[in-house]
Amino acid sequence: MTLLRQTTHPQPMEDVPAHDSWKTWFELYGPKLLLCARQWTRSAADAEDAVQEGFVRYWRHQRSLGGEPLPLLITSVRRAALDLARRDARRTAREQRAEADADGVVPVFATPLAGDERRAAIESALRRLPPEQRDVLVLKIWGELTFEQIAAQLGLSPNTAASRYRYALAALRQEMSVADCHG
Repeated sequence: MTLLRQTTHPQPMEDVPAHDSWKTWFELYGPKLLLCARQWTRSAADAEDAVQEGFVRYWRHQRSLGGEPLPLLITSVRRAALDLARRDARRTAREQRAEADADGVVPVFATPLAGDERRAAIESALRRLPPEQRDVLVLKIWGELTFEQIAAQLGLSPNTAASRYRYALAALRQEMSVADCHG
């Protein structure tokens, strides 16, 4: 999946040949969607799968709704990522039950992903945020949505979205300062 190129503004759909229209939109929104999806998934590969699935869902069903595409695309990707996480959780539970039946032992810890320690600390801190704060933070920073757009996507008031954003930033600052002291 190629997500490296990004243009600045979408072409009006009537100016894009039908066979190129989805490619143009994907090139435009793909990098932002991948950044968002990375926060809702366990790995880069899962994030790419969620972006692809979310984009296909959007393209098939939601593009006819009109309006700005980015909030709808982000919602589609978020739902695809959550669906993927649920599928993975069910599969993991089945595998653990099968292992427990075979060995009588269920593994307690999973091996962490290798990579840059700072990035890993940030991702870990993000995952420890309450989901409602993490969702607002991701939509604001990586989705570049306004608090009004975030509120509409999550069914909140703009003030609630803004306060969750502030709480998330404060929690991340605290987590990172503790990690910096111990690292």
